Amino acid sequence: MNAHQLPTGSAYFIAPETAKAESHTLSVLVSNEPGVLARVIGLFSGRGYNIESLTVSETEHEAHLSRITIVTRGTPSVLEQIKAQLERIVPVHRVVDLTVRAQSLGQERPIEREVALIKVVGSGEHRAETLRLADAFQAKVVDATVEHFILEITGKSSKIDQFVAILKPLGLIEICRTGIAAMNRGPQGM
Repeated sequence: MNAHQLPTGSAYFIAPETAKAESHTLSVLVSNEPGVLARVIGLFSGRGYNIESLTVSETEHEAHLSRITIVTRGTPSVLEQIKAQLERIVPVHRVVDLTVRAQSLGQERPIEREVALIKVVGSGEHRAETLRLADAFQAKVVDATVEHFILEITGKSSKIDQFVAILKPLGLIEICRTGIAAMNRGPQGM
């Protein structure tokens, strides 16, 4: 057999993974009960999968259901494996890969938004520049003294990243981000 032929007939031959890792947003509908989040997160940590963003909130109070939105990265086969493993956890009612669904609808990604609170300390020209930038980025001042501002900004993660980078030299001292909330376009629910 030459170097260009693949071995055949061996149960031990494993083809190398050639697919590129992609970022996907998963929406997981679960029963709102103690320990569910720990079990979902345990699945990721136990298998070495990384979570880039995580948000959780009760979405249907009467039905006691919560929605977990997870942004993770992996090859298509790894992402399918994550989805299949999530579906096997008992209090999980539904798992939807919002990225795959968006692509099937002819869109690049689902609608994704994040909220950040950003504290900036400064005076004089830095203070004026911070207010100009807040206005340009449509951020709201939610708290202010003569020494600091706390700004609230909502948008895509890339917008928040850009805003944070611009504010760093102006006295940014603290950031709190919610993580991504996501939903597909169109009339269908999850």
